[in-house]
Parts: sequence; structure tokens; C-alpha cells
Amino acid sequence: MSVERIAASQALQRLADFDAIIDARSESEFALDHLPGAVNWPSLDDEQRARVGTLYHRASPFEARKLGAALVARNIAAHIERELQEATRGWRPLIYCWRGGQRSGALALVLGQIGFRVTLIEGGYKAFRAAILADLPVHAARLQFRVVCGPTGSGKTRLLHALEQVGAQVLDLEALASHRASVLGLIPGQPQPTQKHFETCVWDALRRFDAARPVYVEAESKKVGNLTVPEPLITAMRASDCLRVELSDDERVALLLEDYPFFVRDPEFFCQRLDTLAALRGRALVEDWKASVRAGRIEPVVRALLEQHYDPGYASSTRRNFARFAQARPVALADRSAASLAHAAMEILGA
Repeated sequence: MSVERIAASQALQRLADFDAIIDARSESEFALDHLPGAVNWPSLDDEQRARVGTLYHRASPFEARKLGAALVARNIAAHIERELQEATRGWRPLIYCWRGGQRSGALALVLGQIGFRVTLIEGGYKAFRAAILADLPVHAARLQFRVVCGPTGSGKTRLLHALEQVGAQVLDLEALASHRASVLGLIPGQPQPTQKHFETCVWDALRRFDAARPVYVEAESKKVGNLTVPEPLITAMRASDCLRVELSDDERVALLLEDYPFFVRDPEFFCQRLDTLAALRGRALVEDWKASVRAGRIEPVVRALLEQHYDPGYASSTRRNFARFAQARPVALADRSAASLAHAAMEILGA
């Protein structure tokens, strides 16, 4: 049998060495957070864990362990039959569970007896989580960020994508957070990840960047929807050089209508999101906006949102939060077209 145990800090550096990263926890634990690229092979699923736990407390630990062992054995057999029929002897998995190692240890024992070279993370997910939180500030400090600033609708996210298409390193926090990062930024049908998984995804993105080249990132507040940007990253961003994207008001309105099509298709969803602004803008104004939306007058509402909600105080707020905004390089977009954005991206990289 070949089972190697490594510290979580070693696992951070060696993820690419393995053919599979296997999370032996239950499906609900896996959904909360997991290692990048991991697959879920539960030794006990949620219902089975509940059964074993109930038996443990109501009958005896011995009876619970018997039931648990039988269930784990069946599950491991099913995983092997489902996943490993084509695997060769050289297949190398990295396995972990929560902390104690019983669930991952059982799977590792069987795979090791087959002849696979198995690696276990000492301390499991809990140790890996601690290692990520310790490693994230290291990556935030080693990278050079270029913060893309600009008022709502100016095309910051589109410019990030254009930069990525011409070879720039881009950190898209809104994509990682599944949110457009404003009060109205909820994306229907796309729930946000947990805070823990968001932090894992941010760490995974940062570790892949080349420190010799800048990383372009959109100016964000500390919150992206319900998620908080890790403090070491937001601190580094706020001390970094900035770009200031400029786009005409008419183009901004048109861009927002394109980028938020679900508000056009579903006026009631738009009205629900507008309700969240009542405390800031007053119930009477929000009700006026909602009436316009229901009457099909969406473009004037978008324009009013820019003029009365988003734009007031934008420059002072950005200057307050981003130390180098006053020295930001202007990026004037002729329009919102892909050609204009591509041209701007090339100019930025050529500077």
C-alpha cells in the first residue's frame, strides 16, 4: 500500500501534481467550499451522516461505527466502480476530508491496497483553509495591480474582458462572486458562492499570476453583493495605480441596457431590485421609477439611476478609497463597441 501524508502548506504548492483531487466529505460540506478542481466522493452522504450521528447519540458509539463502516464500504465500492474502471496504476489522487481523517483515510486505505499512489492532506480541509488564509496575503503583496475605475456603465468590466483577450492578466472579482457589485447587481439564476469558496477562488486566481506582469482588476468596494473581498487584496488594490474609464452618458445608458437584459425582460424583477433603494432614495422616488418600468419606460429610469443614485459622489468616493485615483490615466472610449474596447486595451498594454 502506498499512502503519503503531506501538510496542507505542501498541498498548496503541489495541486498540479495530482490526477484527481478528491473530497471525501458530504455533498453539503463540499458545496460550502472545496479545493480548486476537487471532485466529491462522499464517504458518507448527508442523509447517512445524520443516521450515523443519531445512532451514536441515541444508542451507542459502537453501533454507530458498525453502521458507518458498512455505509462507507458501500460508497467507496460505488465510487471505484463508477470512476476508476479505466484508471491505470500510475493514477495519483490527493484525498482529504474535514479534519480527523477517518473518511479520507478509509478511501485512501482501499485505493492504496489496489495499488494507487495516494496522498492525504494532514488535517484535511480545515488545515487547507488555514493555509489558504495565510497564503493569500503573500500573493496580494507580490502582485502589481492596475485598478480600472470609472462610473457605473462606463464599460469597466467590458474593458477587463478586452484586456484579457489581448493577453493581459485579469482578476474578475465580479465573475468569481457571481454578482455585478452594485445594489442592483444581483444576477437572476446565479446564486453567489459562500464566503469561504469565494476566498478560495480568489486565492486560486492570485496564485496563478506572473508577478512580473501587472494584474488588471476593477475598482470594487469591500463588498461584492453579499461577499467581502479579502482584506489583503482590497488593501493592495487601494494602494495601486489606477485607470479612469470615460464614456458618454448616452453610451453608458445603452451599455447598461445591454448588460442587464433581464431587467428589460422582467420588469417585476427590476421593480423588486429598485425596492432595495427606498431607504437611500426615498419611497416616493422609487415608486415613480417602478411605475415607469411597468409602463415600459426603462431607459429613462436607467438614466435617472445614473444621475440620482450612482454618479453623485462617485469621484470623491473613489478618490477617498483609492490613493492614486487623482493620478489615474484616462481611458476615453469613443463608444461601447467591441472595436473601441479592443483599441483601448491595446493602447493600455502598449503604454
